[in-house]
Amino acid sequence: MSNPGLLLVNLGSPDSPSVRHVRRYLREFLMDGRVLDAPWPIRFFIVSLFILPFRPKPSAEAYQKIWTPEGSPLVAISKRVQAELRQRLGMPVELAMRYQNPSIASAMARLCAQHVDKLLLVPLFPHYAMSSYETAVERVKQVAAHQSPGMEIIIQPPFYANEDYIAALVASAQDHLKHGYDHLLFSFHGVPERHLRKSDPTGAHCLASPNCCSTPSPAHATCYRHQCLKTIEAFAKSACLDPGKYSVSFQSRLGRDPWLRPYTDQEIRRLAARGTKKLAIICPAFVADCLETLEEIGIRGRATFLDAGGDELILIPCLNDHPLWLKVLEAMVNRLFTEQE
Repeated sequence: MSNPGLLLVNLGSPDSPSVRHVRRYLREFLMDGRVLDAPWPIRFFIVSLFILPFRPKPSAEAYQKIWTPEGSPLVAISKRVQAELRQRLGMPVELAMRYQNPSIASAMARLCAQHVDKLLLVPLFPHYAMSSYETAVERVKQVAAHQSPGMEIIIQPPFYANEDYIAALVASAQDHLKHGYDHLLFSFHGVPERHLRKSDPTGAHCLASPNCCSTPSPAHATCYRHQCLKTIEAFAKSACLDPGKYSVSFQSRLGRDPWLRPYTDQEIRRLAARGTKKLAIICPAFVADCLETLEEIGIRGRATFLDAGGDELILIPCLNDHPLWLKVLEAMVNRLFTEQE
């Protein structure tokens, strides 16, 4: 009889908001070839000469604004989810971050010590992107091949349109929307346009036409933009949103290459300039609040909106440890386990 165990994987966080720890985190993150997808020598040159000498200090200052007594919000929230699932599922449950700690290697070692031979892997990314979902899955496979070559790995696919996930997302937002808003902005983490083309198995669909995301294609299984738009479509239908009161944008771009548009910072400014006074923002690409939601949107985005003439920016929290989200995760794991029996 197999001995199953669950591994939850999210992106990661520095160990502290110090410049030293932020530099170490950024080095590991940006040297991943699925994040900065240039050949290794070029990647090393860019990271070493143009990013690490300048970015760690402002990034550390940003982390300091959102750091909690429990540490990184992303890690602290994820640990609460881990503890709750461990109690609900009655099986070994470990948490890992793709970058820094708790590391995938240490989490896998703990699972191996508990004699787990069937790994249920849940990447905590609703949408497929080579710089999040793909890199997490491939790193787990790499570590498992080294630490436990015979381990069976069962992987949760992206769940961007899962009915229960959408229901949890809508329910978690309702308390913040019921008091009214002028406009709801869906802000997703951005990715370079070239990542969509690289992930396109057809080599000819993604971004090849204005309506590529609504034209059926095998590319949609790995198309981040298509999946983000499907999340919005499902959310809007479930929440009965007025079509004229919501839109999409993409945040957190890096470098000069074109990323998915429109950009969130520019969209916030545009909405304020057109007369939007009460702006709500939800970030469905993240299942736990982190630097990109709390600081980039909740602090800098709010300042941008107010400076541009808006009155109030409502940051809708991520799913975090919402009871319905915990139920979704529990159901996911049980389904993964039973489907393989």
